[in-house]
Amino acid sequence: MAELEIGQHCGVEHCGQLDFLPFVCDDCSRVFCLSHRSRDSHGCPQVTTCSSSGGQSAGSTQYPCSYTGCSGKELVEVLCPFCQKHFCLRHRHQSDHKCEKLEAPKQRMSATQQLVKEIVDSKKSAPPNKVRRGAKNAETAAKVALMKLKLHALGDKSLPQSERIYFQVYLPKGGKDKSKAMFFCKKWSIGKVVDYAASMASLKNDNNKAAAKKLRVCHAETGAALPMDSCVEMWLSSADNPLYNGGNIIIEYLDNECNDIEDAGQYLL
Repeated sequence: MAELEIGQHCGVEHCGQLDFLPFVCDDCSRVFCLSHRSRDSHGCPQVTTCSSSGGQSAGSTQYPCSYTGCSGKELVEVLCPFCQKHFCLRHRHQSDHKCEKLEAPKQRMSATQQLVKEIVDSKKSAPPNKVRRGAKNAETAAKVALMKLKLHALGDKSLPQSERIYFQVYLPKGGKDKSKAMFFCKKWSIGKVVDYAASMASLKNDNNKAAAKKLRVCHAETGAALPMDSCVEMWLSSADNPLYNGGNIIIEYLDNECNDIEDAGQYLL
């Protein structure tokens, strides 16, 4: 079946990305994709004009990213809680800005695998046959839902098709929307999935504040909160309670001491 070319191409000459929900720059009125929607990223002529006429206006403080080679800026301060340096949203995670306080990879992975094992072991109370049958049904349902999700899922259009993973994302209780179809990169950490989903769904995200409730990704079947530093790809190949391409995940606000949500099935009703 031939693909319909819906949307408009990015105005950056070397990009040309087709985006069915393009962004229009308020200053130069040209159309751009998600990656080039900011004035700095598409070289907006208005930025040059403002710079030559005296720089930033009063009250327009911006915080430059500390990552080497990055020109990104944020209107609010985003500090790494480990190295105490400021970064843009793209480089806010330790792994993304090569944090000097980042733990040794082997130690990190070992601790994550142990936590995953504890979560899986705590959810093995159901009879074996029932668990296998439920997993089989979830996998089949995900395959059926995948094609539908691909038609209207939100995500970074610059991601290669081979790296995309699609989920029906069920949003926190009490919000305007019950769920949204989204796709992410299977190589991302669960923490990065949380940040991207929060941005797409306009959710309040105070994960960088110690005392605030944290947005967490929870397993739709067990309700278990997935470790923030674990990789999406690891859960796709998990032997017990895996995630499925085309399946469901839940995003909810949890207290710092809470590791799961009660009655996860109520989100899917």
